[in-house]
Amino acid sequence: GDGVPPALSPRCPPSPAGSLCRTKPTDLVFIIDSSRSVRPHEFEKIKVFVSRVIEALDVGPNATRVGVINYASAVRSELSLQGPQSKAALLQAVRRIQPLSTGTMTGLAIQFAISRAFSAAEGARGSAPDFKKVAIVVTDGRPQDAVQDVSARARAAGIEIFAIGVGRVDMGTLRQMASEPLDEHVDYVESYSVIEKLTHKFQEAFCVVSDLCATGDHDCEQVCVSTPGTYRCACRDGFSLNSDGRTCTACNGGLGSALDLVFLIDGSKSVRPENFELVKKFINQIVDSLEVSDKQAQVGLVQYSSSVRQEFPLGQFKSKKDIKAAVKKMSYMEKGTMTGQALKYLVDSSFSVINGARPGVPKVGIVFTDGRSQDYISDAAKKAKDSGFRMFAVGVGNAVEDELREIASEPVAEHYFYTADFRTISKIGKKLQMKICVEEDPCECKSIVKFQTKVEELINSLQQKHILWDLARIGIEALENKII
Repeated sequence: GDGVPPALSPRCPPSPAGSLCRTKPTDLVFIIDSSRSVRPHEFEKIKVFVSRVIEALDVGPNATRVGVINYASAVRSELSLQGPQSKAALLQAVRRIQPLSTGTMTGLAIQFAISRAFSAAEGARGSAPDFKKVAIVVTDGRPQDAVQDVSARARAAGIEIFAIGVGRVDMGTLRQMASEPLDEHVDYVESYSVIEKLTHKFQEAFCVVSDLCATGDHDCEQVCVSTPGTYRCACRDGFSLNSDGRTCTACNGGLGSALDLVFLIDGSKSVRPENFELVKKFINQIVDSLEVSDKQAQVGLVQYSSSVRQEFPLGQFKSKKDIKAAVKKMSYMEKGTMTGQALKYLVDSSFSVINGARPGVPKVGIVFTDGRSQDYISDAAKKAKDSGFRMFAVGVGNAVEDELREIASEPVAEHYFYTADFRTISKIGKKLQMKICVEEDPCECKSIVKFQTKVEELINSLQQKHILWDLARIGIEALENKII
């Protein structure tokens, strides 16, 4: 071929990065620990993390403003909310920050945030419903002062606090600092070398989806898909979008090519029950986008923990509805993490003719894990790829990147995905479907458009509560202003 990966062929253009995201105007202050326990090279990692989050924001005097507080025994304002707010200036200011290398006065730093960093004199804006105040605290120690009362005062002042703990941090302290719900506001990483894992979470935390289709003010014949400030039209399964970008025509012939797809799902005890339900939704999201039949896509599902269990083989279920029902019924194994054993099962059994695989049909494996394997994966991972199977690796939380890369087919960057948080795997589902799409006939890529629409609707619905609540508050305020 011409070296262009199928997923990037003109028939299936991927949506532009960040097309679903604009960030809500926010006064954001990073409160970073540079006490003597944070070594200079570790402090550099904190600066990279801060820079990556800034890179994803819409920064500017009227958009998101960023401040940075550096603390140890003393507190130093490195960057105020009224400082230069171009992205380049912010990143340059972060690069210049030096560690203080003394004690750990976290409470003092939070008090400084309340009285100084978030003050109008320092550039903070009023607590109107269209502005958020957010503090991200990064620490690796036990504070030498109290944090509970001062954190409560900060939260009462409308400051949303995210607490990130590293290494030997005291988890109780993080919980005292953070806003509710704690599972969304407390994060832990084992070392500074992996703090970047949290970048995605915070990029997504500041993301607001603008849904212009929700107003119904559009002229799409079948499906409307919102993008910031505008919308585009799409078609239902089995239809192709016409050149007017608005109407749809029924596709001729088959929809979607033949494919044998097997999910290999981690059911170990580290995947909490509520997260296991999110994994099921993730599977069904991808199933939704396929054309399931004897001649088109077949789906199989294997769950593994300390042992391997085939939930259903390829071809057992002949419709999407039946596959999705079987996925929903799947019970949770809740033991160890034997990824190597599971990969061996995939190669030796799942893709065998006796288990429903069809000779000559492309084989795709999607391996999902949230932790380090307790057994050896290299041989089975290599055998899967040598057998011509296209392997995708999806990691969440404490998944080990090296293992994901070892499982993934070439080019590796196209075949492995990682997110810090189970709640964001729907976005991975969207990217994955773009990769699975290899057809030349645009009709056969219609499922992609449908898939994108589904995922965008899903992300919208996750955020809708917040948007509607914000709109309601803005509306009430507008009414009050008119009355006054």
